[in-house]
Amino acid sequence: MTIAGIQRRLLGWYDRHRRPLPWRAAPGALPEAYHVLVSEIMLQQTQVATVIPYFQRFVNRFPTLASLAGASEQQVLRLWQGLGYYSRARRLLEAARVLMRLHGGVIPSDPKVLLTLPGIGRYTAGAIASLAFDRQAPVLDGNVARVLGRLHDLQADGRGSAAIATLWQHAAELVPRRRPGDFNSALMELGAMVCTPRSPACEKCPVASYCKARRQRNIERAAATARPRPTERRCIITIGHRQRWLLQRRPPEGRWAGLWQFLTIVAPAQAPDATALSAACGLRLTAVRWIGQITHDLTHRHYEFAVYAAKLSGRRPAPRAGQRWLALNQLARFPLPKPHLLAAQMLRQMLATTDRPQSANQPIRGGP
Repeated sequence: MTIAGIQRRLLGWYDRHRRPLPWRAAPGALPEAYHVLVSEIMLQQTQVATVIPYFQRFVNRFPTLASLAGASEQQVLRLWQGLGYYSRARRLLEAARVLMRLHGGVIPSDPKVLLTLPGIGRYTAGAIASLAFDRQAPVLDGNVARVLGRLHDLQADGRGSAAIATLWQHAAELVPRRRPGDFNSALMELGAMVCTPRSPACEKCPVASYCKARRQRNIERAAATARPRPTERRCIITIGHRQRWLLQRRPPEGRWAGLWQFLTIVAPAQAPDATALSAACGLRLTAVRWIGQITHDLTHRHYEFAVYAAKLSGRRPAPRAGQRWLALNQLARFPLPKPHLLAAQMLRQMLATTDRPQSANQPIRGGP
């Protein structure tokens, strides 16, 4: 394997096939470091096509590091709504504030200094340093790990510390002094567009002749394998009273921390009725109706949400701490997890139609 040959071929391929992504600069120029910071945080565990509209809205609302640092957490979470992995948004906000407070609003180019910022790990530090400042720093995300795993014909499950260290070593050996940012982008682009997890387009790969896994016919074995995800079932209960709906704020730690949601309980073994949901919520509910099913995948979990609409019987109590009674048109001001955004859409559709919704006795089932 010739390192210089890989570098030359991959850079040539990138020059011809690079995607015009909104955080990238024109060929030959360096992108704004702030744009690289935002995009790389968003791209963690998220596909490019999903990130593009979020990135554009985010930098339109917060065009500079200073404007982001001056934002509230709820404002940032609202723009992040639907993108998932909300701890990224909080850490990005924390990093912006640290950069304003300790670095004069300047994003550093040194990967070691970048590693001291909230939410910045080794990959993100290398990406910012190389893409925004042309520093010779390696990167290793899922796409790069797959490309390097195939080039060197490594074992499929490369999640152990020794395997990760080996991949980082290969990444560091490959990144050139000249155009390191473009080279790292090319590696990631190759993994996303050509060297895909299943059925890679080897005939289009600029470094196929260097690929040990291809020579050994081990392409599939050298790709990372997905771990099984356990399924968790929940009931979302949209409780209404005189055009107001009960929402509660999630705890400040854990999944979807600080976001707002409809009341949610662990799904019982049997489809619940009004009595069961009333007991679970601590409220007297009537006219309980099953209105839909939502599936939602996270990295390590698969969720199934049965969505119910219900009316509050009697007088509306004062909201408890962390709760609010809101009109549906007020939800736009509050960040909600994606399953609850979908639940709100189901609720709106139910209210807008004259068709009779399905019964609360409808069993909880998989599928959207």
